[in-house]
This record gives sequence, C-alpha cells and structure tokens, in this order.
Amino acid sequence: MTPQVSLAVAEESQSSLGARLYRRILVALDSSDHANAAMRSATELAGLIDAPVITGTHVYAARLHDMRFRQMEGGLPEQFRQEEELERQRDVHDDLITRGLSIITDSYLDRAATECGRLGISFKRSSLEGKNYRALTRETNSGAYDLLIMGALGLGAIQGSRLGTVCKRVARRSVIDTLVIKEPGRPIKEGSIVVAVDGSAKAYGGLLTALSLAKHWQVPVKVIAAFDPYYHYVAFNRIAGVLSEEAGKVFKFKEQEKLHEEIIDSGLAKIYDGHLAVARSIAEDFGVAIETELLAGKAHDAIEKYVRKVKPSLLIIGKLGIHADDELDIGGNSEHLLENVDCAVLLSMREYQPEIDVVSGVTTSWTHEAEARMERVPSFVRNMARMAIMRYAQEHGHTVITRKIVDEATAQLMPNHAEQAMGEIVAAYDAGELKRKPGAEDAMRWSKEAVALLLTVEDLSVRGNLSMRAEKKARQGKSVEVEARHIQPFLDTEAPDNSQPTTPAELHWQAAALARLMRVPEGFMRDRCKQSIESYARQNSHGEVTLEVAENGLKMARGEMEKTVKGQSGQDSKPAQGGCPFGFGKKKQ
Repeated sequence: MTPQVSLAVAEESQSSLGARLYRRILVALDSSDHANAAMRSATELAGLIDAPVITGTHVYAARLHDMRFRQMEGGLPEQFRQEEELERQRDVHDDLITRGLSIITDSYLDRAATECGRLGISFKRSSLEGKNYRALTRETNSGAYDLLIMGALGLGAIQGSRLGTVCKRVARRSVIDTLVIKEPGRPIKEGSIVVAVDGSAKAYGGLLTALSLAKHWQVPVKVIAAFDPYYHYVAFNRIAGVLSEEAGKVFKFKEQEKLHEEIIDSGLAKIYDGHLAVARSIAEDFGVAIETELLAGKAHDAIEKYVRKVKPSLLIIGKLGIHADDELDIGGNSEHLLENVDCAVLLSMREYQPEIDVVSGVTTSWTHEAEARMERVPSFVRNMARMAIMRYAQEHGHTVITRKIVDEATAQLMPNHAEQAMGEIVAAYDAGELKRKPGAEDAMRWSKEAVALLLTVEDLSVRGNLSMRAEKKARQGKSVEVEARHIQPFLDTEAPDNSQPTTPAELHWQAAALARLMRVPEGFMRDRCKQSIESYARQNSHGEVTLEVAENGLKMARGEMEKTVKGQSGQDSKPAQGGCPFGFGKKKQ
C-alpha cells in the first residue's frame, strides 16, 4: 500500500466509512411496484447511518388537467353550454381535480411516512405541482439532497417497458447520485455490487460508495474495467479505404497505424489494468476485499454481458466518464447500461481522484522514443524528472508519453504533423481526391469456414467491421489466414441464464493476460515468453490463457533461462560463441 493512497483515502473517508453513505434521501413515489421498492431501498440505506432524513415526493399536474378540460368543452352536451352552467362546471372540475390529486398525493406520502415512523426514521413530505420530470428535477437539484431514488417504471408501464420517460429525463438532468430500481422484488443489498471504473473521478467516487455499502452489508464487490482493442484497427482500415495515394503519404498512414498498434492498442490494456490496480489499492486501505476483472470489447456491451453472467443486485457507474465534456449530461456507456441491465443502477456524481503519482504509475505508457530520451537525463535526477513528467501528463489527460512531452511537457499526444495532415485529408476529401481503395497486397486470405461464419451477419456495415476485427485478431496470432476461430468470438452471443459457456477449442488470451505479456520487453524475449505461456497452458489442458496461467507460464520461462545460464556458467563464464546471451539457443552456423 502506497503512502499516497493511504493518506488520500484517510482524508476522504474522514476516519469513517459513513462519509460515503447518504444522509438526505429523496424518493419519488406513485404507489407503483418500482416506487414501493424504491422506498424500501431508501429505508435500507437510511438505516446505515445516524439521523438520516427521507423525503417522499410526488408530482401532480392539476394545471394540465384543467387545460385538457377546457379543450374538451366544445364536445359537451348542449345543456352544459350555457355560460352560467359552463362556469359552474369549470369551478366544480377545478375543485375536484385540485383536491382530488392533492388527496392522492397525500395518500402516497402517508404510506411512506407510516413505514419511516415504524423504523424510527425522520420523514419529510414534498408535494409538487407541474410537469412531472421538470418538477422532480428541480426538487432533486435544489441542494437539499444527497441521493435521489426512483423506480425505472411507473404506473404507465406496459409489457416490454424497461425504462420510463420520466426516469430517463430526470436521470439525465440530476446533479446528485441517482439510484434507479429495476427489480422490484429484489433488495439492492441481496447480491453482489459491481463497479465499473474508467479512471474518471466519478467512477472512483462510485467505488468508494460501493466499499462503504459492502462494509455494512457484507456483500462481495466486483470491480471491472472495459476497453476496446479492436476499434482503432477498424477505424484505420475504414480511413484507408477512402485515402488517395497522395493523401496517404501526407497522413503518413502506415506510421499512424504503427503508432496505434504498438502504443495505443497495447497501451489500452495496461491503462485499464492500471485503473483496476488503483481500485485494489483503495479497497485494501478500506479493508474491503474486492475481485477485479479486465474486459475486452465495446465497453457497454462487455459490461452488460458481465452483469448478466454474475447477476449482481447493484451496478455502480459514473454518470459521466473519462471523456466527458462540460455540456454532456450523461455518458453514452452509462446511458446504454441504465437502459439495458436488469439490476438496480446507481449513477455516481460524487467524485474522488486518487493521488496523481499513484495513478500515473499504473496507467501511463511511454513510447520507445520517450524512454530513449529519458536516458539522456542525468541518472541522479532521472527518477525525479520521470515523476514530474508523469504528473504533468496525467494532469493534462495524457496516457501515452511521447518524446515531445519529455522534452517540453507541453506537446499534444499526436505527433506534430498529424493535426495538419488531418486538415489536409479533410480538404482532399472535399475536393473529391480520396478515391483509392486498399490493394490486393493489403488483404488477408480467409478460410472457407471463416467466410461462412462472416456471411451469417446480415447487416453489411456490421459485417465489414467484424471482418476487420477478425483480421486483426489473426495478425495478433501471427496467422497468414483468417480462420473460423478468429471470427467466432465476435459472433458469440450471451448464453442463456442457466447455461454454462463451453471451453474454446483453441487457446484464447484474456485481456488481463495480454496486458501482463505486454510488460515483457518487446522482441525475442516477449515472443519466447508467449511460447512458454501457451506451452504451459496446453500442458495443463487450459482452454484459454488467464492471468494466472500467464504468470505460471512466465515462471516456467524464467526457470528455463536460469537452467540454461547455469549450464553455460559451468563451462565458461561467457556464453558460447554465436549463442544468445540469455541462453535461448545458439545461432546456426
């Protein structure tokens, strides 16, 4: 445990896990099953701290009913159209609607007040008149509350409904933590808590909330991070399809592709694995054991599949992610997950940012050029300079440190020519010059089985993206042909609830294992270690390479190296002439 994380968490928690719980809770009520479950969840959360206050609220629209009555007056029978009678009918309607809706609202709140009284929890009433989502949003954002709880569906729910319009609209506009209840019959403290982290302050704030709840409820916490290692490959190949030869040279397409392949794609795994490492450090300091898993794929899709698999009772996500701007109301992944997962969802707006030095150490990648540039820094100040550069990069949103950042600490992530080149590409496209398609030399061969699987995808745009993802997977495995095993993972759908996933026939690398391999120096060392890991996996009948399998394979590789070195040292203090200095065989004569 690093001192920085310990100090930061200690200051954040104020020596008490209760600092991350909710004292002022607002609950939206309408007597629906989901709203009743929301009230139960409110009492469960309130029971974790001293002197909590629950406020029940209901919005009624008397003015809307009054307007509708006036619009329908033209259809009244003749005897009701006399002015005196019409005015009397208006007064009667206004009185009935206003008093009637008020009585209904009071009934909703009375029921909640009775339950809070039974539990000894302070209860306040809030009757609101107006447009439902607008009035509820205004009350939520009044500054009087720490948490809003509402049901995913209300009294207007129909077959197939997943999220009501009021819930959607309020969730988007809420500036406080918002808990949406989606399983009325299941308490939120019944199962595990899943937390998705992406390095954002709101995600880490949600993690602290999860740790506080888990400490009280004694439930498991599972922390996940998801990244998409195939997106850049698809995007670059789409660009290649429209670039003219001249534009391709200006853009330096091959160099850009190499930058993404060597730095961004492999660096993403390290970055997101680093988010999990930070989460483990925070959890350790809180004294809460957590499970972590790195997921590969489109973020919301990978998380949805994971949630369906582990069936938690609560998913906690940052309402806004690491790439949010000031005008965004909800992140795209958060919006998808709120709509599609079955369990309760807590959209976190509370923020917590661990010490920059700690985060930088596990989430920042360096280019080879940047590492080489650091060798020119005097050794006695190198560590200090390295830390200062990482801090600067983290503060400015850089996850990949280039030579320019090392030299000036002001450069952008892209090489200098990239921004100008992108402008020239746009101009060339507008001029109709981007017409070249990839040549035959750029295409990979496909097996008949792989082609047959690809043709099962009817949507042509999806088929094109999946084909390029499969090609990248084939190239990663150093295959000269796309085989069925390369396309199959992108076609697999989630197994039914009670089914067990089958073991893949071929070795498949989990994202965490791949991230571990990337820490081995590139070149023959990494290739040799990859061979040892896969050899270990096959010897022990493992269908896929997990992080544990990778670590065991690396141990085997180190053992082989030590044996070879010892064997050579018995004959001579130097390796045999023409042999590898690390003992991985001799050069052929």
